[in-house]
Formats: sequence, C-alpha cells, structure tokens
Amino acid sequence: MQNRIVEIASDDIHLSLLRGFLKLSRDGNELGRIAFPDIGGVVVRGYGASLSLNVAARLADENIPVILCGSDQSPASVIWPISGHHAQGRIMQSQSMLPRPKRKRLWQSLVKAKISAQAEVLEAEGKAASDLRFMVGDVRSGDPDNNEAQAARKYWPRMMGDAEEHFTRDSASDGLNAWLNYGYAVLRAGAARSILAAGLHPSLSIHHESRGEALRLASDIMEPFRPWVDLTVRRLALGQSKPPSELGRDDKAAIIDVLNLDLETTHGASPLQTCLNRLCQSYARICLGEQHKLDLPIGLVFKNERRAK
Repeated sequence: MQNRIVEIASDDIHLSLLRGFLKLSRDGNELGRIAFPDIGGVVVRGYGASLSLNVAARLADENIPVILCGSDQSPASVIWPISGHHAQGRIMQSQSMLPRPKRKRLWQSLVKAKISAQAEVLEAEGKAASDLRFMVGDVRSGDPDNNEAQAARKYWPRMMGDAEEHFTRDSASDGLNAWLNYGYAVLRAGAARSILAAGLHPSLSIHHESRGEALRLASDIMEPFRPWVDLTVRRLALGQSKPPSELGRDDKAAIIDVLNLDLETTHGASPLQTCLNRLCQSYARICLGEQHKLDLPIGLVFKNERRAK
C-alpha cells in the first residue's frame, strides 16, 4: 500500500464519497476513485474545486490532512483532524515542554541530515560535494554558525546551474523555482500526514518560528528530504527540450512520486513517506523520554543505475 498524495489542480473537479472511496468527478462524470487507506494527503490547487462537509469529515476520520494552496502553489491553509491518535494529548503536552537545549540538538541532527542529503544528490549528478561533506561535521547544536545557509549557497549553483540559466533559489520566482515550490508542497503534505499519525502538534516546532505558520513542525521535519525533490526537479528540467515553464501532468506525477522514492535506512530500503513516518514517530518518543535520537534516512537507494562519479 502506498500513501498517495491526491492533487486537485483543475477548477471544476468535485470530490465526493462512494462507499470506501474518494470519488473525483467533472460535470457529473467520474474521473476516478481512490480507497481512503491509500490516501496520504489531499492537495487542492484549483480554486473552483469543490468538496462537501461530509467528504471533509470522512477525510478527518481517516486522519488525512487537506492542504489548500494559494496562487504561488504553496500551502495557504490546512484542514486538520483534531483527534485520531490514542496518545495524542500526552504526546502534545510533552512536545510543548521539550527543553530548548534538546530542541537545539535535534535541529543540529536535521541540519546535518539535510547537508548530507545535498551532498548525496550532488554526487549522484557527478557534482563535487566534498566541501559539503566536510561542513556536516561543523554543525553545532542549534546551528549557530548557520551552516544550513552556507551549504545552500554552495549547493544551489551546482544543483541547478546547468538546468536553468542564472538560477537563484527564490520561492516567489517562476520557472524551476515554481517547480520546486510544487514539490515542496507535496513534501509538506507528506510531512503533515506523518506528524498527524504520530500524535504530534504541527505548530509546535523544533526550530522554525515564523509567525502565522500553522505547519512549523512540518517545515522542520521536511528539511532533510528537500534534496530528493531538488534531484527530481533537476532531472525533469534537463529532460526538457526548452527552458522550464509550466509543469505538465507527467512532470507533476514524477514529483509526487518522490514520496515513494526508496531511501537507505537502518531498517533497509524504505519509501520516503515511510521515512517521514519513522522520523515523526521517533520525535514523539523523544518528547516522551523514550528515545534520544531521531530516526533519519542514510541516503538514496540507486536502482538500475550507478551513482555518477
């Protein structure tokens, strides 16, 4: 079973219930149906899309978050179930009381994992990354030296420089930046699903403190996984015959499939969504004092290809 992210991108799509399925229709004609246990999240981008209260209630019963996106394709609102995990109250209380020194050490682990993943995807594309590998050891508790930003300045020109001319990471720009925004929205939905399933509160962050952000914990949790979105977007862009503009249906499907990408873990090869689940479950156990380290993936499992040298 895969946790699929259902994306509603058209203005005239209607969501309804059909026994144990979520049904998608246009003008009264069925387009498809998906079993609720297979749904990891619903992302709505089409402004004219519609769903009824009973659909929203059923999604909540199944612990499935609904992400509503704005014009920039970034999440603007979330329909969030308020119950579902048997130990939710105890976990959230412990989460809210987690000492700052411990949160700083956890953020150190997430930054190290993110920079390691950036190095991994650069090396997968035949790019130099030894300096990023070296930076991992310099990340201190809380990352006071902002190694995350220092790594990003080295990373982006190498990762996207030959995929889009004069690339600079800017969430307000179009082209590849819009593609990345879309991929991060999908990743955020996957992280939100995992946070909910673990009984955690999405606004109680480890590090991110932006005002008005309802998914601050998702912003923390998704950091080590962003490079896998970057790798997918880069390869899609290099496969285009012209500069990147609007995402096609196949491109979107490829980006959504990042959640099924196999990563190397101490448990063996596991889909990215499963890695998000384990990460959130480990964080919940840390909050309860039952565990000390986050369960993070090691790297990418390369199938039917050799890593570029």
